[in-house]
Amino acid sequence: MSTVGAQSHFSFGLRTGVANNLCFFDEQTVVYPCGNTCVCYNTVQRCQRFIPGSEKSKGMRALAISANRRYLAVSECGEKATITVFDLQHEQGRKRKVLTAGDVLVQEFVCMAFSPDSKYLIGQAGGPEWMLIFWLWEKQKVLASVKTSNVNNPITQVSFNPYNNMQLCVSGTGVFKLFRYSEGALKQSSFPKVETINFLCHTWVSAERVIAGTDTGRLLVFESGDLRREINTTAKAAQEQNDRQVERRKIKDTDVDEAPTVSRITAILSYSKGFVCSLGPGTVCLFEKTEEDSYRKTKDIQIPPDPYNNEVTPAESQEIHTMCISPAEETLALSTDQGQLYSVSLSSVDINKEEKLHFEFLSQSFHSKSITGLSVCLWKPLVATCSLDHSVRIWNYETKVLELYKEFLEEAYSVALHPTGLFILVGFSDKLRLMNLVMDDIRTLKEFTVRGCRECAFSHGGHMFAAVSGNVIHIYSVSSFENILNLKGHNGKVRGIEWSLDDSRLVSCGTDGAVYEWKTQTGKRESESVLKSCSYTGVAFSSDCKTILAVGTDLTLKEIEDCQVLREVPADEIAHTAVAVSHSGRVVFTGTSSGSIRAIKYPLPTQKDWIMYQAHCGPVTKMVMTFDDQFLLTVSEDGCLLIWKMIDKEGRGLKSNRHIIHTEEILVTKSDLEEKTQNMLELKMRLEELQMENEYQLRLKDMNYNEKMKEISDKSTQQIESLKTTQQAMRTEMEKQEREHRERSTELTVKQSKELKDLELSYSQKLIVEHERYQDLQHKYQRMQEDYEKQLQSAEESKIQALEELTQSYEAKLQEKTRDLAQCQEDAQQQMREFKEIIRQMEEDEERIVHDIQLKYEKKLHTERETNTNLKGETGVMTQKFHSLQRQISDRCTDITQLKQERQALLGLIRSLESDIEDLKRQIAGLEKSNRDKDQTICGLKKKNQELEKLRFVLDFQLNELKKQTEPQQDEISEKKERIRQLEEELVQTDKSNTQLKLTVSELRLKLRSRDKEMHKEMQKAKDLETHLQRLQSDLHNCVGFIQEPKKLKDSVQTMYARYVSQTNGVEKSSVDEDIQRAFCLQRDHLERTVNGLKMRLAKSNEEHEKVYVRIMKENVTLITEINELRKELRLVRTQVKDYKAQLATYRKSNKSRPSSDTGPKKEPKHEDVS
Repeated sequence: MSTVGAQSHFSFGLRTGVANNLCFFDEQTVVYPCGNTCVCYNTVQRCQRFIPGSEKSKGMRALAISANRRYLAVSECGEKATITVFDLQHEQGRKRKVLTAGDVLVQEFVCMAFSPDSKYLIGQAGGPEWMLIFWLWEKQKVLASVKTSNVNNPITQVSFNPYNNMQLCVSGTGVFKLFRYSEGALKQSSFPKVETINFLCHTWVSAERVIAGTDTGRLLVFESGDLRREINTTAKAAQEQNDRQVERRKIKDTDVDEAPTVSRITAILSYSKGFVCSLGPGTVCLFEKTEEDSYRKTKDIQIPPDPYNNEVTPAESQEIHTMCISPAEETLALSTDQGQLYSVSLSSVDINKEEKLHFEFLSQSFHSKSITGLSVCLWKPLVATCSLDHSVRIWNYETKVLELYKEFLEEAYSVALHPTGLFILVGFSDKLRLMNLVMDDIRTLKEFTVRGCRECAFSHGGHMFAAVSGNVIHIYSVSSFENILNLKGHNGKVRGIEWSLDDSRLVSCGTDGAVYEWKTQTGKRESESVLKSCSYTGVAFSSDCKTILAVGTDLTLKEIEDCQVLREVPADEIAHTAVAVSHSGRVVFTGTSSGSIRAIKYPLPTQKDWIMYQAHCGPVTKMVMTFDDQFLLTVSEDGCLLIWKMIDKEGRGLKSNRHIIHTEEILVTKSDLEEKTQNMLELKMRLEELQMENEYQLRLKDMNYNEKMKEISDKSTQQIESLKTTQQAMRTEMEKQEREHRERSTELTVKQSKELKDLELSYSQKLIVEHERYQDLQHKYQRMQEDYEKQLQSAEESKIQALEELTQSYEAKLQEKTRDLAQCQEDAQQQMREFKEIIRQMEEDEERIVHDIQLKYEKKLHTERETNTNLKGETGVMTQKFHSLQRQISDRCTDITQLKQERQALLGLIRSLESDIEDLKRQIAGLEKSNRDKDQTICGLKKKNQELEKLRFVLDFQLNELKKQTEPQQDEISEKKERIRQLEEELVQTDKSNTQLKLTVSELRLKLRSRDKEMHKEMQKAKDLETHLQRLQSDLHNCVGFIQEPKKLKDSVQTMYARYVSQTNGVEKSSVDEDIQRAFCLQRDHLERTVNGLKMRLAKSNEEHEKVYVRIMKENVTLITEINELRKELRLVRTQVKDYKAQLATYRKSNKSRPSSDTGPKKEPKHEDVS
């Protein structure tokens, strides 16, 4: 094994085709698949943690994260599909459990979900079985399984009810089912008729409610498994999106008329305020719950257009694949079908409700298709990649940032960075371009006619570069751009080239099984090794450039020296596709067709001895080592770029022998610098203006605040003085009331003493009378007792005589009954015999009748079955009605129970009140206590009376003043509302005019593009004619050489005739084409003038519109502030009026109760106690 290894350091890319391929681990960390690993990316610290996939897996299919954010489930397909559960809180993502389907043969699990308590896991197997399996995952136990669909109806999502562990939902094409786990099985609990609806996603918003999205853009609400209603998704943003798609299609193909595509709802997610869903390409809508238990669309968030292209680009038309929200609901993140990650802050959505919001890249912009080229430079920590997605990207592998990015019209096949890091070579299908890496752009410097350049490389000195075209290698000079050499010798396409360290040699390999070593000074082959059974895919020099390492389709790694294979690493089941050698010469890295990377020690071993790392999910296309041996860079057909850090066997970073200093210089054009300086000056001027405006605004605010402070202080001093005067008046009144109270209390004490003496005398006389009554009643009781004893004795004697007479009569009756019973038994036996004979005859008759009835009922059964099938459809409707009626009945029952409870409570109250009445009657005797309480209440009421009399006068006066103030304010509010309505109408008119102008501009642009295409066709024809003329001239020149040989001259003339005579018609029509060209040019000039005029008109109208809009906005702001102030004043006035009315009501009640308290002081305590 090699002493040098590799460790995952950073990755750029997202693996598509994985269900739920993005989820939040915590507020700053997201988890997503990249290659054959899961990446935990911290968005704040910009660091990554890797969870590798299993070795024998054929790829990931789905991810799922638990509700407590601790466990991650990864579904991998293979001979037997598995689900691996990882513990994310462990640093390396420790593997907890591996789940399988048990005895059922399952090739893949298409989607999964954890239960709310993270104890259970469900996995939906793929076709044709479509089995849903329910695990107690910590014990690796399958609790239940059920078939959810058939072959023609695939399942797209499964989920648990977040409020119930035992209930789950399954949705797909024509499938929407709710299951409940009970008694060891999954039982379907709902049967909605949705066979024609294609469900793409769903989410739980409450314990009974599920919202599902379809491929036709519908949002359907299910409650308890039944379809209830549909949420309206039509909005202006959706219409604009469709218009934009139509415009893009017209630009791409003007001949074909296409209708706007339906907005598919591919992802939906619930959160505390409502739910979020994708509505068409590149658009996410926020829906908030309203008070009426419905949902209202509040915001549209869109993926922004590509800043590197002015046209409508695929960035806006990406289909959203997965969405997730952070635990604190601060961030919304999403992944797209083109392998991009975006995010937006939900707090900014709440703040900027009026503005249009756009998503931002979560980390960087990634490649969306296979990466075909990879290169590094010496002076800078840069790596360049090109892809079939028409883009070239420059990454910084130290800062982990995308430095530059540009899209082209053609696919990019190869890329090479100059050692200085200031230039780049890119091979396209038609040309090879040498470009400058400017500060914020990639600009073409020189184009070379090298078609289909699949491989290109700069020399280590940077003075030359090699480019491959088919089976020929062209070597150019960087300084003069001349073609120095053409290396010919390969019979098949060249698949790999590399320069030696001193640039004196170049090694190449091809599909013809040849590995050639060339001298770059002379262009001659120095050595060769040909193995026709092998198609080579990668080649590299060893660290000392003495030997050559090559990999190909024969599944081996070969070391070639002096035209012979020196060493060979034995074959394996997986083919090597790329090779890279460390500059220290200690290790060789190879990429395989399965996406894994192997580290093999150097010198090469003779046995299968290597370290394998899980990296990509597709064949590795290129791999390269950095010049300081610190990083290994690999790219693959999966569109991912992986950065590996070189480590020794103890896990420490390698110390490089080569000390490389990275420069920070960049290329900047003079025009760019001038623009930057001009922008700087303009921004400075703008900043100074803003500062002046802010200072002026601050002064105005200070003046306003000072005036308000003075007014408030004056009001407060006046209020303080008025309160002091009222306080003094209250004190004098209190003193008067205290004197009156003392006088009354002395009078009441005298009265009470007299009443007490009178009551004592009356009660003593009553007691004497009652005692005499009691003695009389005792005498009567004794006499009654003696009479009752005599009557009892006489009754007993009469009972004994009656009993003796009854026993004699009943014995005689018993004897008669026994005789009758014996006779009845004999009669019963005779009847039994008769009945048996009758039963036998009846059975024979019944058998005949049954046979006839059986035939009759079979016919009836056939008819009943037909009617039963018709009734089944009706029963489905009736069951729905039955369920709704059951709910209504349950609601009525709950109401009845509540009323019963209220009735019982009221009965209890009545009983308690009755007991209170009895207690109060007993308490009448305690007159002393009630008199004292009465005195206290009388004093309090009199005080309140006097205060309320004063308040009544003040409140009446204030009410009249407030009524006078509110009437003019209401008139002002109505006038300002009318003004706002007029301004809104003006805004609508300006919007309509703008839209008409935009439509005219778009039509003119389309016409221009069609004219440009026709012009390009004509120019191509002219070029073709020129090439034919050049060929004819060269053939004539060759014919002149045969002027002395008539036969050869004749043959060459005949061949020329056969080759060129058929194409003369095109030459004769050149004069006609010139007239068409002139007419076309004139028409184009006319169209350009009209377009320029329209642009000028549009700019003027935009300026006028902006001025009007700013003026209206300012007026609106002032009006809104005034309205808000008036509303506040109105609220204050209304609250004051309510307070005054309440005080008046209390005052009137006190006035009514006062006269009764003055007239009857003795009877009033009884009324108070009872009430």
